[in-house]
Amino acid sequence: MELRAELLKSIWYAFTSLDVEKSGKVSKSQLKVLSHNLYTALNIPHDPVALEDHFSDDDDGPVSNQGYMPYLNKFILDKVVEGTFAKENVDEFCWTLCAKKNYRPKNGVDVLPDKDAFHLWCLFNFLSEDNYPLVLIPEEVEYLLKKICIAMSVELSCVDMEDFISQEAVQQSGITVWAFLDFVNTGRLTSGMVKESVTMAIDEVYQEIAGNIIKQGYLWKKGHLRRNWNERWFSLQPSTLHYYVSEDRKECKGCIELSHNCCVEVLPEKEGKRCMFCVKTLTKTYEMSAPDTKQRQEWTTAIQTAIRLCVEGKKSLHKDLKLRRREQREERERRHTAKEEELQSLRLLQWERESKLAELELLQDAQKQAQTALLQEEQKRIQHVELQRTLQEQLQQAEEARASIQAEMALKDVETERQRRRIRELEVMQLRLEEALHQEMRARQDEEVYFLAQARLLVEEEEKMKALLALQEEQEQYILKTQREKQELRQEMVTKSQALEEAQHQLEKVRASRHRMDQDIAAAQRKLRHASTSVKHWNIQRPSLGSSGVPVVSVPSLRDPGLRESEHQWKRGDVSPKIPKLRMLM
Repeated sequence: MELRAELLKSIWYAFTSLDVEKSGKVSKSQLKVLSHNLYTALNIPHDPVALEDHFSDDDDGPVSNQGYMPYLNKFILDKVVEGTFAKENVDEFCWTLCAKKNYRPKNGVDVLPDKDAFHLWCLFNFLSEDNYPLVLIPEEVEYLLKKICIAMSVELSCVDMEDFISQEAVQQSGITVWAFLDFVNTGRLTSGMVKESVTMAIDEVYQEIAGNIIKQGYLWKKGHLRRNWNERWFSLQPSTLHYYVSEDRKECKGCIELSHNCCVEVLPEKEGKRCMFCVKTLTKTYEMSAPDTKQRQEWTTAIQTAIRLCVEGKKSLHKDLKLRRREQREERERRHTAKEEELQSLRLLQWERESKLAELELLQDAQKQAQTALLQEEQKRIQHVELQRTLQEQLQQAEEARASIQAEMALKDVETERQRRRIRELEVMQLRLEEALHQEMRARQDEEVYFLAQARLLVEEEEKMKALLALQEEQEQYILKTQREKQELRQEMVTKSQALEEAQHQLEKVRASRHRMDQDIAAAQRKLRHASTSVKHWNIQRPSLGSSGVPVVSVPSLRDPGLRESEHQWKRGDVSPKIPKLRMLM
Protein backbone atom coordinates (compact mmCIF):
# COMPACT_ATOMS: atom_id res chain seq x y z
CA MET A 1 0.00 0.00 0.00
CA GLU A 2 2.88 2.37 0.74
CA LEU A 3 4.48 1.68 -2.64
CA ARG A 4 1.12 2.20 -4.41
CA ALA A 5 0.66 5.56 -2.64
CA GLU A 6 4.17 6.70 -3.62
CA LEU A 7 3.63 5.64 -7.24
CA LEU A 8 0.28 7.44 -7.37
CA LYS A 9 1.94 10.69 -6.34
CA SER A 10 4.31 10.59 -9.30
CA ILE A 11 1.60 9.41 -11.72
CA TRP A 12 -0.68 12.25 -10.54
CA TYR A 13 1.94 14.80 -11.64
CA ALA A 14 2.22 13.05 -15.03
CA PHE A 15 -1.57 13.05 -15.46
CA THR A 16 -1.92 16.74 -14.55
CA SER A 17 0.92 17.68 -16.90
CA LEU A 18 -1.10 16.18 -19.77
CA ASP A 19 -4.10 18.32 -18.79
CA VAL A 20 -3.10 21.29 -20.92
CA GLU A 21 -6.39 23.15 -20.57
CA LYS A 22 -6.52 22.54 -16.78
CA SER A 23 -10.01 21.13 -17.06
CA GLY A 24 -9.28 17.98 -15.06
CA LYS A 25 -9.46 15.79 -18.20
CA VAL A 26 -6.88 14.27 -20.59
CA SER A 27 -7.36 12.93 -24.10
CA LYS A 28 -7.51 9.20 -24.55
CA SER A 29 -4.54 9.09 -26.92
CA GLN A 30 -2.32 10.75 -24.34
CA LEU A 31 -3.55 8.37 -21.63
CA LYS A 32 -2.70 5.42 -23.87
CA VAL A 33 0.84 6.71 -24.30
CA LEU A 34 1.09 7.33 -20.54
CA SER A 35 -0.14 3.82 -19.76
CA HIS A 36 2.30 2.24 -22.25
CA ASN A 37 5.25 4.07 -20.68
CA LEU A 38 4.09 3.06 -17.20
CA TYR A 39 4.01 -0.58 -18.31
CA THR A 40 7.60 -0.23 -19.43
CA ALA A 41 8.86 1.68 -16.36
CA LEU A 42 7.13 -0.67 -13.90
CA ASN A 43 8.35 -3.77 -15.80
CA ILE A 44 4.80 -5.04 -16.31
CA PRO A 45 3.87 -7.13 -19.38
CA HIS A 46 1.98 -5.06 -21.89
CA ASP A 47 -1.71 -5.79 -22.29
CA PRO A 48 -2.79 -3.90 -25.44
CA VAL A 49 -6.12 -5.70 -25.57
CA ALA A 50 -7.16 -4.47 -22.11
CA LEU A 51 -5.91 -1.01 -23.00
CA GLU A 52 -7.94 -0.87 -26.19
CA ASP A 53 -11.02 -2.39 -24.54
CA HIS A 54 -10.97 0.14 -21.74
CA PHE A 55 -10.80 3.08 -24.11
CA SER A 56 -12.94 1.64 -26.89
CA ASP A 57 -16.23 3.32 -25.95
CA ASP A 58 -17.98 5.64 -28.39
CA ASP A 59 -17.04 8.70 -26.38
CA ASP A 60 -14.09 10.34 -28.07
CA GLY A 61 -13.84 13.07 -25.44
CA PRO A 62 -11.16 13.37 -22.77
CA VAL A 63 -11.08 11.22 -19.63
CA SER A 64 -10.99 12.63 -16.12
CA ASN A 65 -8.78 11.48 -13.31
CA GLN A 66 -11.71 9.54 -11.81
CA GLY A 67 -12.28 7.86 -15.19
CA TYR A 68 -8.65 6.82 -15.55
CA MET A 69 -8.21 5.54 -11.98
CA PRO A 70 -10.12 2.24 -12.40
CA TYR A 71 -7.90 1.24 -15.31
CA LEU A 72 -4.75 2.41 -13.51
CA ASN A 73 -5.59 0.42 -10.41
CA LYS A 74 -6.77 -2.76 -12.12
CA PHE A 75 -4.33 -3.18 -15.01
CA ILE A 76 -1.22 -1.39 -13.77
CA LEU A 77 -0.89 -0.87 -10.01
CA ASP A 78 -2.44 -4.21 -9.06
CA LYS A 79 0.23 -5.94 -11.19
CA VAL A 80 3.16 -4.08 -9.64
CA VAL A 81 5.64 -6.35 -7.84
CA GLU A 82 8.02 -4.64 -5.46
CA GLY A 83 11.68 -5.27 -6.31
CA THR A 84 11.09 -5.99 -10.02
CA PHE A 85 11.57 -2.39 -11.11
CA ALA A 86 13.45 0.74 -10.15
CA LYS A 87 11.12 3.32 -8.65
CA GLU A 88 13.61 6.00 -9.58
CA ASN A 89 12.91 5.26 -13.25
CA VAL A 90 9.15 5.78 -12.72
CA ASP A 91 9.83 9.01 -10.87
CA GLU A 92 12.20 10.21 -13.58
CA PHE A 93 9.63 9.47 -16.31
CA CYS A 94 6.88 11.36 -14.44
CA TRP A 95 9.28 14.22 -13.65
CA THR A 96 10.16 14.54 -17.32
CA LEU A 97 6.49 14.92 -18.24
CA CYS A 98 5.55 17.45 -15.57
CA ALA A 99 8.81 19.47 -15.52
CA LYS A 100 8.44 20.49 -19.16
CA LYS A 101 5.18 22.20 -18.37
CA ASN A 102 5.61 23.45 -14.82
CA TYR A 103 9.32 23.86 -13.98
CA ARG A 104 10.35 27.25 -15.30
CA PRO A 105 12.88 29.14 -13.12
CA LYS A 106 12.09 32.83 -12.86
CA ASN A 107 14.16 35.40 -14.76
CA GLY A 108 16.01 32.61 -16.55
CA VAL A 109 18.05 31.91 -13.41
CA ASP A 110 18.71 28.18 -13.07
CA VAL A 111 20.54 27.73 -9.79
CA LEU A 112 19.67 24.05 -9.54
CA PRO A 113 20.68 21.54 -12.18
CA ASP A 114 17.88 19.37 -13.52
CA LYS A 115 19.06 16.37 -11.51
CA ASP A 116 18.99 18.33 -8.29
CA ALA A 117 15.53 19.65 -9.09
CA PHE A 118 14.42 16.07 -9.77
CA HIS A 119 15.81 14.92 -6.41
CA LEU A 120 14.06 17.77 -4.62
CA TRP A 121 10.84 16.86 -6.44
CA CYS A 122 11.17 13.27 -5.22
CA LEU A 123 11.87 14.43 -1.66
CA PHE A 124 8.86 16.73 -1.83
CA ASN A 125 6.64 13.84 -2.93
CA PHE A 126 8.00 11.61 -0.18
CA LEU A 127 7.27 14.16 2.58
CA SER A 128 3.88 15.26 1.23
CA GLU A 129 0.63 13.77 2.51
CA ASP A 130 -1.68 11.58 0.38
CA ASN A 131 -4.03 14.49 -0.29
CA TYR A 132 -4.50 15.86 -3.77
CA PRO A 133 -3.45 18.29 -5.05
CA LEU A 134 -0.13 17.49 -3.42
CA VAL A 135 1.21 20.20 -1.13
CA LEU A 136 3.72 20.32 1.69
CA ILE A 137 2.98 21.93 5.02
CA PRO A 138 5.44 24.61 6.21
CA GLU A 139 6.83 22.39 9.02
CA GLU A 140 7.88 19.68 6.53
CA VAL A 141 9.39 22.28 4.18
CA GLU A 142 11.44 23.64 7.07
CA TYR A 143 12.50 20.09 8.01
CA LEU A 144 13.69 19.37 4.42
CA LEU A 145 15.57 22.66 4.10
CA LYS A 146 17.26 22.10 7.45
CA LYS A 147 18.43 18.65 6.31
CA ILE A 148 19.91 20.17 3.14
CA CYS A 149 21.59 22.99 5.08
CA ILE A 150 23.06 20.51 7.57
CA ALA A 151 24.42 18.48 4.65
CA MET A 152 26.01 21.69 3.29
CA SER A 153 27.32 22.56 6.81
CA VAL A 154 25.53 25.89 6.78
CA GLU A 155 22.81 27.32 8.98
CA LEU A 156 19.29 27.85 7.66
CA SER A 157 18.37 31.53 7.41
CA CYS A 158 15.29 31.92 9.58
CA VAL A 159 14.47 35.33 8.09
CA ASP A 160 14.26 34.04 4.52
CA MET A 161 12.37 30.96 5.67
CA GLU A 162 9.83 33.00 7.63
CA ASP A 163 9.33 35.38 4.70
CA PHE A 164 8.59 32.44 2.43
CA ILE A 165 6.30 30.58 4.87
CA SER A 166 4.45 33.72 5.98
CA GLN A 167 2.97 34.22 2.51
CA GLU A 168 -0.84 34.13 2.57
CA ALA A 169 -1.16 31.43 -0.08
CA VAL A 170 1.30 29.21 1.81
CA GLN A 171 -0.58 29.66 5.09
CA GLN A 172 -3.95 28.85 3.55
CA SER A 173 -3.28 25.91 1.20
CA GLY A 174 0.33 24.82 1.76
CA ILE A 175 3.38 24.85 -0.52
CA THR A 176 3.37 23.30 -3.99
CA VAL A 177 6.48 21.64 -5.37
CA TRP A 178 6.89 24.32 -8.03
CA ALA A 179 6.74 27.13 -5.45
CA PHE A 180 9.29 25.19 -3.40
CA LEU A 181 11.65 24.82 -6.36
CA ASP A 182 11.25 28.52 -7.20
CA PHE A 183 12.20 29.40 -3.63
CA VAL A 184 15.32 27.20 -3.77
CA ASN A 185 16.22 28.70 -7.18
CA THR A 186 16.22 32.20 -5.66
CA GLY A 187 19.61 31.32 -4.20
CA ARG A 188 18.80 32.47 -0.65
CA LEU A 189 19.85 29.12 0.81
CA THR A 190 22.85 28.53 -1.49
CA SER A 191 24.34 32.01 -1.55
CA GLY A 192 28.13 31.74 -1.40
CA MET A 193 28.04 27.99 -2.06
CA VAL A 194 29.42 26.29 -5.17
CA LYS A 195 27.00 24.21 -7.19
CA GLU A 196 28.96 21.01 -6.54
CA SER A 197 28.45 21.39 -2.78
CA VAL A 198 24.73 22.01 -3.25
CA THR A 199 24.45 18.99 -5.54
CA MET A 200 26.31 16.76 -3.08
CA ALA A 201 24.11 17.94 -0.21
CA ILE A 202 20.87 17.36 -2.14
CA ASP A 203 22.09 13.96 -3.32
CA GLU A 204 23.03 12.98 0.24
CA VAL A 205 19.58 13.97 1.56
CA TYR A 206 17.97 12.20 -1.42
CA GLN A 207 19.89 9.00 -0.71
CA GLU A 208 19.01 9.22 2.97
CA ILE A 209 15.27 9.93 2.62
CA ALA A 210 14.16 8.63 -0.78
CA GLY A 211 16.85 5.91 -1.03
CA ASN A 212 15.97 4.73 2.51
CA ILE A 213 19.58 4.91 3.63
CA ILE A 214 19.96 5.51 7.35
CA LYS A 215 23.69 6.19 7.19
CA GLN A 216 26.56 5.73 4.75
CA GLY A 217 30.29 6.34 4.80
CA TYR A 218 33.74 4.77 4.90
CA LEU A 219 34.71 2.29 7.64
CA TRP A 220 37.56 -0.13 8.11
CA LYS A 221 36.40 -3.77 8.08
CA LYS A 222 38.26 -6.86 9.18
CA GLY A 223 38.15 -9.74 6.71
CA HIS A 224 36.92 -13.21 7.65
CA LEU A 225 39.40 -15.28 5.65
CA ARG A 226 42.61 -13.27 5.39
CA ARG A 227 41.87 -11.34 8.63
CA ASN A 228 43.25 -8.14 7.16
CA TRP A 229 41.70 -4.66 7.40
CA ASN A 230 40.15 -3.03 4.31
CA GLU A 231 38.42 0.30 3.89
CA ARG A 232 34.87 -0.14 2.60
CA TRP A 233 31.95 2.12 1.77
CA PHE A 234 29.07 1.08 4.02
CA SER A 235 25.44 1.79 3.29
CA LEU A 236 22.94 1.11 6.14
CA GLN A 237 19.28 0.41 5.45
CA PRO A 238 16.54 -0.71 7.88
CA SER A 239 17.14 -4.42 7.20
CA THR A 240 20.60 -4.61 5.63
CA LEU A 241 24.11 -3.21 5.89
CA HIS A 242 25.84 -3.31 2.48
CA TYR A 243 29.52 -2.57 1.96
CA TYR A 244 31.14 -1.64 -1.33
CA VAL A 245 34.62 -1.08 -2.70
CA SER A 246 34.00 2.64 -3.17
CA GLU A 247 31.26 5.19 -2.74
CA ASP A 248 30.05 4.82 -6.31
CA ARG A 249 28.51 1.53 -5.07
CA LYS A 250 29.20 -0.31 -8.28
CA GLU A 251 30.94 -3.33 -6.70
CA CYS A 252 29.19 -4.74 -3.65
CA LYS A 253 31.51 -6.82 -1.46
CA GLY A 254 28.91 -8.14 0.93
CA CYS A 255 25.69 -7.64 2.87
CA ILE A 256 24.92 -8.06 6.58
CA GLU A 257 21.32 -9.08 7.19
CA LEU A 258 19.93 -7.36 10.27
CA SER A 259 17.28 -8.91 12.50
CA HIS A 260 16.21 -9.05 16.12
CA ASN A 261 19.04 -11.56 16.72
CA CYS A 262 21.67 -8.93 15.87
CA CYS A 263 23.38 -6.53 18.23
CA VAL A 264 26.12 -3.90 18.23
CA GLU A 265 28.99 -3.81 20.71
CA VAL A 266 31.87 -1.40 21.23
CA LEU A 267 35.32 -3.07 21.20
CA PRO A 268 38.55 -2.00 22.84
CA GLU A 269 41.58 -0.98 20.81
CA LYS A 270 43.59 -3.80 19.28
CA GLU A 271 45.88 -4.46 16.32
CA GLY A 272 46.57 -0.76 16.08
CA LYS A 273 42.92 0.08 15.34
CA ARG A 274 40.94 2.59 17.35
CA CYS A 275 37.24 3.34 17.68
CA MET A 276 36.28 -0.28 17.05
CA PHE A 277 32.88 -1.89 17.23
CA CYS A 278 31.30 -5.07 15.97
CA VAL A 279 27.97 -6.28 14.61
CA LYS A 280 27.01 -9.74 15.85
CA THR A 281 24.62 -12.01 13.99
CA LEU A 282 23.67 -15.62 14.66
CA THR A 283 26.47 -16.90 12.40
CA LYS A 284 29.14 -14.22 12.20
CA THR A 285 30.70 -11.27 13.97
CA TYR A 286 31.75 -8.31 11.85
CA GLU A 287 34.50 -6.12 13.28
CA MET A 288 34.77 -2.51 12.08
CA SER A 289 36.68 0.63 12.93
CA ALA A 290 35.46 4.20 12.60
CA PRO A 291 37.63 7.24 11.88
CA ASP A 292 36.88 8.79 15.28
CA THR A 293 34.80 8.31 18.39
CA LYS A 294 31.98 10.51 17.10
CA GLN A 295 31.66 8.45 13.92
CA ARG A 296 31.66 5.25 15.95
CA GLN A 297 28.89 6.57 18.14
CA GLU A 298 26.85 7.64 15.10
CA TRP A 299 27.30 4.24 13.43
CA THR A 300 26.40 2.22 16.51
CA THR A 301 23.31 4.36 17.09
CA ALA A 302 22.27 4.10 13.42
CA ILE A 303 22.73 0.29 13.38
CA GLN A 304 20.70 -0.01 16.60
CA THR A 305 17.98 2.10 14.97
CA ALA A 306 18.00 -0.17 11.90
CA ILE A 307 17.67 -3.25 14.12
CA ARG A 308 14.79 -1.62 15.99
CA LEU A 309 12.99 -0.83 12.72
CA CYS A 310 13.53 -4.39 11.55
CA VAL A 311 12.12 -5.74 14.79
CA GLU A 312 9.10 -3.41 14.56
CA GLY A 313 8.50 -4.44 10.94
CA LYS A 314 9.09 -0.96 9.55
CA LYS A 315 10.82 -0.61 6.21
CA SER A 316 11.76 3.08 6.24
CA LEU A 317 13.22 5.26 8.96
CA HIS A 318 12.08 8.49 7.43
CA LYS A 319 8.56 7.19 6.90
CA ASP A 320 8.54 6.37 10.59
CA LEU A 321 9.93 9.83 11.40
CA LYS A 322 7.36 11.39 9.06
CA LEU A 323 4.60 9.47 10.85
CA ARG A 324 5.95 10.63 14.20
CA ARG A 325 6.10 14.23 13.03
CA ARG A 326 2.53 13.91 11.76
CA GLU A 327 1.44 12.48 15.13
CA GLN A 328 3.28 15.30 16.92
CA ARG A 329 1.54 17.86 14.71
CA GLU A 330 -1.81 16.22 15.34
CA GLU A 331 -1.03 16.14 19.05
CA ARG A 332 -0.10 19.84 18.93
CA GLU A 333 -3.28 20.57 17.01
CA ARG A 334 -5.28 18.58 19.55
CA ARG A 335 -3.59 20.44 22.37
CA HIS A 336 -4.14 23.71 20.57
CA THR A 337 -7.79 22.78 20.00
CA ALA A 338 -8.12 21.71 23.62
CA LYS A 339 -6.45 24.93 24.71
CA GLU A 340 -8.77 26.94 22.47
CA GLU A 341 -11.75 25.06 23.88
CA GLU A 342 -10.43 25.67 27.37
CA LEU A 343 -9.93 29.34 26.58
CA GLN A 344 -13.42 29.42 25.10
CA SER A 345 -14.80 27.78 28.23
CA LEU A 346 -12.81 30.23 30.35
CA ARG A 347 -14.19 33.10 28.28
CA LEU A 348 -17.66 31.62 28.74
CA LEU A 349 -17.06 31.29 32.47
CA GLN A 350 -15.70 34.84 32.55
CA TRP A 351 -18.77 36.03 30.66
CA GLU A 352 -21.04 34.10 33.03
CA ARG A 353 -19.11 35.56 35.97
CA GLU A 354 -19.47 39.06 34.56
CA SER A 355 -23.18 38.46 33.90
CA LYS A 356 -23.59 37.15 37.43
CA LEU A 357 -21.71 40.18 38.75
CA ALA A 358 -24.01 42.39 36.69
CA GLU A 359 -27.02 40.52 38.05
CA LEU A 360 -25.55 40.88 41.53
CA GLU A 361 -25.13 44.60 40.97
CA LEU A 362 -28.73 44.78 39.76
CA LEU A 363 -29.82 42.85 42.82
CA GLN A 364 -27.79 45.19 45.02
CA ASP A 365 -29.38 48.17 43.29
CA ALA A 366 -32.79 46.59 43.77
CA GLN A 367 -31.92 45.93 47.40
CA LYS A 368 -30.85 49.54 47.82
CA GLN A 369 -34.07 50.67 46.19
CA ALA A 370 -36.01 48.34 48.47
CA GLN A 371 -34.15 49.72 51.47
CA THR A 372 -34.90 53.24 50.26
CA ALA A 373 -38.55 52.29 49.84
CA LEU A 374 -38.52 50.76 53.32
CA LEU A 375 -36.98 53.95 54.70
CA GLN A 376 -39.63 55.99 52.95
CA GLU A 377 -42.28 53.63 54.27
CA GLU A 378 -40.78 53.97 57.74
CA GLN A 379 -40.83 57.73 57.39
CA LYS A 380 -44.47 57.56 56.33
CA ARG A 381 -45.20 55.32 59.29
CA ILE A 382 -43.46 57.76 61.59
CA GLN A 383 -45.50 60.56 60.07
CA HIS A 384 -48.62 58.51 60.63
CA VAL A 385 -47.60 57.88 64.22
CA GLU A 386 -46.95 61.60 64.67
CA LEU A 387 -50.33 62.39 63.16
CA GLN A 388 -51.96 59.83 65.42
CA ARG A 389 -50.17 61.34 68.38
CA THR A 390 -51.37 64.78 67.32
CA LEU A 391 -54.91 63.47 67.05
CA GLN A 392 -54.61 61.88 70.45
CA GLU A 393 -53.35 65.16 71.84
CA GLN A 394 -56.27 66.96 70.27
CA LEU A 395 -58.65 64.41 71.70
CA GLN A 396 -56.94 64.82 75.07
CA GLN A 397 -57.37 68.57 74.77
CA ALA A 398 -61.05 67.99 74.00
CA GLU A 399 -61.29 65.81 77.10
CA GLU A 400 -59.55 68.49 79.11
CA ALA A 401 -61.99 71.06 77.74
CA ARG A 402 -64.87 68.86 78.75
CA ALA A 403 -63.34 68.44 82.19
CA SER A 404 -62.98 72.21 82.46
CA ILE A 405 -66.63 72.57 81.52
CA GLN A 406 -67.51 70.07 84.19
CA ALA A 407 -65.34 72.00 86.63
CA GLU A 408 -67.16 75.17 85.71
CA MET A 409 -70.45 73.36 86.26
CA ALA A 410 -69.19 72.27 89.65
CA LEU A 411 -68.29 75.86 90.36
CA LYS A 412 -71.78 76.84 89.32
CA ASP A 413 -73.15 74.26 91.71
CA VAL A 414 -71.04 75.71 94.48
CA GLU A 415 -72.31 79.12 93.53
CA THR A 416 -75.84 77.84 93.68
CA GLU A 417 -75.17 76.41 97.11
CA ARG A 418 -73.86 79.75 98.21
CA GLN A 419 -76.96 81.48 96.84
CA ARG A 420 -79.07 79.00 98.78
CA ARG A 421 -77.26 79.90 101.92
CA ARG A 422 -77.97 83.51 101.17
CA ILE A 423 -81.65 82.70 100.75
CA ARG A 424 -81.60 81.06 104.16
CA GLU A 425 -79.91 84.11 105.56
CA LEU A 426 -82.59 86.25 103.97
CA GLU A 427 -85.26 84.15 105.68
CA VAL A 428 -83.52 84.71 108.96
CA MET A 429 -82.98 88.37 108.28
CA GLN A 430 -86.45 89.29 107.21
CA LEU A 431 -86.07 92.63 108.79
CA ARG A 432 -83.31 93.63 106.51
CA LEU A 433 -85.40 94.12 103.42
CA GLU A 434 -83.08 96.63 101.92
CA GLU A 435 -80.26 94.27 102.11
CA ALA A 436 -82.50 91.56 100.71
CA LEU A 437 -83.48 93.84 97.84
CA HIS A 438 -79.87 94.63 97.25
CA GLN A 439 -79.12 90.92 97.19
CA GLU A 440 -81.98 90.48 94.75
CA MET A 441 -80.44 93.04 92.44
CA ARG A 442 -77.12 91.42 92.74
CA ALA A 443 -78.79 88.07 92.01
CA ARG A 444 -80.29 89.61 88.88
CA GLN A 445 -76.94 90.94 87.83
CA ASP A 446 -75.37 87.60 88.51
CA GLU A 447 -78.10 85.97 86.53
CA GLU A 448 -77.41 88.24 83.60
CA VAL A 449 -73.72 87.58 83.91
CA TYR A 450 -74.49 83.89 84.02
CA PHE A 451 -76.66 84.18 80.94
CA LEU A 452 -73.87 86.03 79.14
CA ALA A 453 -71.33 83.47 80.28
CA GLN A 454 -73.67 80.71 79.22
CA ALA A 455 -74.13 82.34 75.82
CA ARG A 456 -70.35 82.76 75.47
CA LEU A 457 -69.88 79.16 76.52
CA LEU A 458 -72.37 78.03 73.90
CA VAL A 459 -70.52 80.05 71.26
CA GLU A 460 -67.25 78.43 72.31
CA GLU A 461 -68.88 75.04 72.26
CA GLU A 462 -70.19 75.67 68.78
CA GLU A 463 -66.69 76.73 67.65
CA LYS A 464 -65.23 73.65 69.24
CA MET A 465 -67.95 71.62 67.59
CA LYS A 466 -67.01 73.12 64.22
CA ALA A 467 -63.35 72.39 64.93
CA LEU A 468 -64.24 68.85 65.92
CA LEU A 469 -66.31 68.44 62.76
CA ALA A 470 -63.44 69.82 60.65
CA LEU A 471 -61.09 67.50 62.46
CA GLN A 472 -63.45 64.59 61.82
CA GLU A 473 -63.63 65.46 58.13
CA GLU A 474 -59.85 65.71 57.96
CA GLN A 475 -59.54 62.39 59.72
CA GLU A 476 -62.02 60.78 57.34
CA GLN A 477 -60.12 62.14 54.31
CA TYR A 478 -56.86 60.91 55.73
CA ILE A 479 -58.40 57.52 56.49
CA LEU A 480 -59.65 57.27 52.88
CA LYS A 481 -56.21 58.26 51.64
CA THR A 482 -54.28 55.73 53.71
CA GLN A 483 -56.74 52.84 54.03
CA ARG A 484 -54.88 50.78 51.27
CA GLU A 485 -51.49 51.28 52.87
CA LYS A 486 -52.24 50.73 56.56
CA GLN A 487 -55.27 48.66 57.50
CA GLU A 488 -54.38 48.75 61.18
CA LEU A 489 -54.21 52.58 61.18
CA ARG A 490 -57.67 52.71 59.58
CA GLN A 491 -59.03 50.59 62.41
CA GLU A 492 -57.49 52.90 64.97
CA MET A 493 -58.89 55.96 63.18
CA VAL A 494 -62.32 54.34 63.10
CA THR A 495 -62.01 53.79 66.84
CA LYS A 496 -61.02 57.41 67.34
CA SER A 497 -63.94 58.54 65.18
CA GLN A 498 -66.24 56.48 67.34
CA ALA A 499 -64.70 58.09 70.42
CA LEU A 500 -65.22 61.49 68.83
CA GLU A 501 -68.84 60.65 68.07
CA GLU A 502 -69.29 59.54 71.65
CA ALA A 503 -67.85 62.86 72.80
CA GLN A 504 -70.26 64.64 70.48
CA HIS A 505 -73.08 62.53 71.87
CA GLN A 506 -72.05 63.46 75.37
CA LEU A 507 -71.90 67.10 74.26
CA GLU A 508 -75.43 66.79 72.95
CA LYS A 509 -76.45 65.38 76.31
CA VAL A 510 -74.84 68.37 78.03
CA ARG A 511 -76.69 70.67 75.70
CA ALA A 512 -79.96 68.88 76.50
CA SER A 513 -79.18 69.13 80.21
CA ARG A 514 -78.46 72.81 79.72
CA HIS A 515 -81.77 73.20 77.97
CA ARG A 516 -83.57 71.47 80.80
CA MET A 517 -81.76 73.72 83.28
CA ASP A 518 -82.89 76.77 81.34
CA GLN A 519 -86.45 75.47 81.48
CA ASP A 520 -86.13 74.85 85.21
CA ILE A 521 -84.80 78.37 85.70
CA ALA A 522 -87.73 79.77 83.76
CA ALA A 523 -90.12 77.71 85.91
CA ALA A 524 -88.39 78.92 89.05
CA GLN A 525 -88.74 82.51 87.86
CA ARG A 526 -92.40 81.95 87.19
CA LYS A 527 -92.82 80.51 90.65
CA LEU A 528 -90.89 83.44 92.08
CA ARG A 529 -93.23 85.88 90.35
CA HIS A 530 -96.15 83.84 91.61
CA ALA A 531 -94.70 84.08 95.12
CA SER A 532 -94.28 87.83 94.73
CA THR A 533 -97.90 88.11 93.66
CA SER A 534 -98.96 86.09 96.70
CA VAL A 535 -97.07 88.43 98.96
CA LYS A 536 -99.02 91.32 97.61
CA HIS A 537 -102.22 89.60 98.74
CA TRP A 538 -101.13 89.24 102.34
CA ASN A 539 -103.04 92.26 103.19
CA ILE A 540 -100.00 94.26 103.80
CA GLN A 541 -101.14 97.59 102.81
CA ARG A 542 -98.74 99.71 104.68
CA PRO A 543 -95.48 98.97 106.26
CA SER A 544 -95.60 98.98 110.02
CA LEU A 545 -92.93 100.38 112.13
CA GLY A 546 -91.03 98.21 114.46
CA SER A 547 -89.67 99.09 117.80
CA SER A 548 -86.61 100.53 116.16
CA GLY A 549 -88.62 102.62 113.82
CA VAL A 550 -87.72 100.50 110.70
CA PRO A 551 -90.57 99.60 108.44
CA VAL A 552 -91.42 95.96 108.65
CA VAL A 553 -91.68 94.21 105.27
CA SER A 554 -93.65 91.06 104.94
CA VAL A 555 -91.53 88.31 103.25
CA PRO A 556 -93.08 85.22 101.83
CA SER A 557 -92.51 82.22 103.98
CA LEU A 558 -89.97 79.71 102.86
CA ARG A 559 -92.49 77.10 103.62
CA ASP A 560 -94.45 78.12 100.61
CA PRO A 561 -95.46 75.03 98.63
CA GLY A 562 -93.98 76.47 95.37
CA LEU A 563 -90.67 77.16 97.04
CA ARG A 564 -90.62 73.79 98.71
CA GLU A 565 -91.28 72.15 95.36
CA SER A 566 -88.39 74.07 93.77
CA GLU A 567 -86.17 73.01 96.64
CA HIS A 568 -87.11 69.38 96.21
CA GLN A 569 -86.40 69.55 92.46
CA TRP A 570 -82.99 71.01 93.11
CA LYS A 571 -82.19 68.24 95.59
CA ARG A 572 -83.20 65.64 92.99
CA GLY A 573 -80.90 67.33 90.46
CA ASP A 574 -83.71 68.19 88.05
CA VAL A 575 -82.99 71.88 88.05
CA SER A 576 -80.30 74.18 89.26
CA PRO A 577 -81.44 76.22 92.22
CA LYS A 578 -82.01 79.87 91.49
CA ILE A 579 -82.42 82.71 93.95
CA PRO A 580 -86.09 83.67 94.14
CA LYS A 581 -86.88 87.21 93.34
CA LEU A 582 -88.09 89.18 96.31
CA ARG A 583 -90.44 92.04 95.94
CA MET A 584 -90.35 94.86 98.37
CA LEU A 585 -93.77 95.42 99.79
CA MET A 586 -94.45 98.86 100.85
